Amino acid sequence: MIIKLAWRNLWRNKLRTSIMLGAMVFGLTGVVTMVGFMNGLVDNMVHNAIAWQTSHLQIQNKQFKENADINAYVFDSQAIAEQLDNQPDVLKWSSRFLVDGMMASARSTRGVRIVGVDHEIEADFTPLSQHITDGSWFDGTGRHPILVSEKNAERLKLRVGSKVVLTLTDQGGEVTGAAFRVKGIFNTPSTSYDEGNVLVQKSDIQSIVHLPEVHEFAILAAAEIGAESRQSIMTLVSKINAYLPPENEARAWFDIQPLLASMMATMDVSNQVMLAVFVVAMGFGIINIMLMSVFERTQEFGVLMAVGMPKFKIFLLIMFETLFLGCVGAVLGVLSSVSVIGVLNFTGISLGSHSDGLGVYGVDTVLYPQVSVDQYIMVFIMVLFASSVSALYPARQILKQRPVEAMAERN
Repeated sequence: MIIKLAWRNLWRNKLRTSIMLGAMVFGLTGVVTMVGFMNGLVDNMVHNAIAWQTSHLQIQNKQFKENADINAYVFDSQAIAEQLDNQPDVLKWSSRFLVDGMMASARSTRGVRIVGVDHEIEADFTPLSQHITDGSWFDGTGRHPILVSEKNAERLKLRVGSKVVLTLTDQGGEVTGAAFRVKGIFNTPSTSYDEGNVLVQKSDIQSIVHLPEVHEFAILAAAEIGAESRQSIMTLVSKINAYLPPENEARAWFDIQPLLASMMATMDVSNQVMLAVFVVAMGFGIINIMLMSVFERTQEFGVLMAVGMPKFKIFLLIMFETLFLGCVGAVLGVLSSVSVIGVLNFTGISLGSHSDGLGVYGVDTVLYPQVSVDQYIMVFIMVLFASSVSALYPARQILKQRPVEAMAERN
């Protein structure tokens, strides 16, 4: 009976209840969309960093991370390659030759990192081969082909077929170099990657410096172990480090890019702060609505107390009214949020006008908001909790009234 009466009381003033529900739905939709946008932003940064640069983990010489010297190559690379092939938690891997040098054209010169890759493996390992905007990916033909970014091509006035000269220091400390021909021009979401890297065939750069070694093994973890899970990646890192020579070290992506890992770790906190601010504001709104509803029915509550209704039942009546308000608002708000996020996941949020700024952080110009089921549940629970707390003050105010005083109250 109390529950039925509470539901009817909620809709006594349909306009007031509808306005409060509208505010809750609008606010919840806005907050959840913002949470989804922030999740999508960080997830995109992490995904691009893993896909384009760090992979899930890397194996390098311990000295290489301190000083990217050409002689700080991976020890016993052949045995490591065999071990990786037999590691079930490794989805795929690629070995690279890395050396800093200079790239010069007839117009300008620029310092770059020269990345020597196996073109067949790398084409399937990173998305770079699908982001060639002019020319083509390596195909094993031609003498000394090179891939440069659009930014470097513009600065050095290069186009497909242009000749550039790469200059670097070999393992003996002597300056050496060779002429390369631009095979393709690429564009990635990361400005820093585009400005700082050129790609050549690994065999070409190895033959130039007479060093048949590699400086990095980039590894992608199998999805079965939870490729995005920090704990799963750390477990795989421990397994790989167990059989590496002492000169080498495997590191996870969040150790290679600690700033990005910190941003990801603080995202949950920032989302909870946004939700808390909304819930507090919503709680004051509910208190205001319930106070108005309770005080305009003071005489009614006085009559109920006079005829013998226990005060705890009146307390429950007010609590149920508030809970119903919060529950309906939470359900409608979550349904509205799911609809908005679903539409944005289909259309995406275009940020093309901010492409230069986003490129600094390696973010795509189209973002897709992401909200997990756990976050929807958390939103629902927080709204119900806020509704329950918000009902305490109005209920206490009416229970302080004596029946005679309450019946004599005039609205």
